[in-house]
Amino acid sequence: MDVVVNAAISADGKLSSRRREQIAISGPADFDRVDRLRASADAVMVGVGTVLADDPHLTLDVEDRRVQRLRAGRPGHPARVVADSRGRTPTDARVLDDLATTYLLVSAAAPEGRREALREAGADIVEAGEERVDLPAALDALDAEGIDRLMVEGGGKLLFSLFDAGLVDELSVYVGSTIVGGRDAPTLVDGEGFVEEFPVLSLTDVERLDDGVLLGYVVE
Repeated sequence: MDVVVNAAISADGKLSSRRREQIAISGPADFDRVDRLRASADAVMVGVGTVLADDPHLTLDVEDRRVQRLRAGRPGHPARVVADSRGRTPTDARVLDDLATTYLLVSAAAPEGRREALREAGADIVEAGEERVDLPAALDALDAEGIDRLMVEGGGKLLFSLFDAGLVDELSVYVGSTIVGGRDAPTLVDGEGFVEEFPVLSLTDVERLDDGVLLGYVVE
């Protein structure tokens, strides 16, 4: 499985404000690029914190791309994946509508009542790990479902866990021309942070886009 991380950050490396509310970082050209990335993926993944904060849909915006996928024998929209150790995703979250398959990655600590409610709301439950989602095992399960290319859109804790497990293959970062600031504002990679054996990236592409710059990396 290829795991591709994509994110937009401010010039000082923030994903959003300290209130964890979405802010405008990129523009129309980058929005279209993200939609193209989604269209090329088999599934799009976020952490439950992103679902709780933003209630994203994670579907394609451009109808022609959906049609092209259908013509190629693929689902119109990529599948959606939420890393949610304890099953906190709201049953009315937009990722649980019937436009695409949604895999909810939970741990053994997720209450059975929550699992059943989420199944009834449309989620396919994938259990991996005891207290927290075991990401290598969970991604192996997704691979068995035919997901060969996984696009990950955040948030920072999930990205740290993926980098920490050595699961990331590519990273695309749009750096916008704005400053957010705040020690409590989420950054591209949060979690515990690295103190040794830092992930090493190789810069493969630099492109000016909107009023910012797009950086492409592969993980060595």
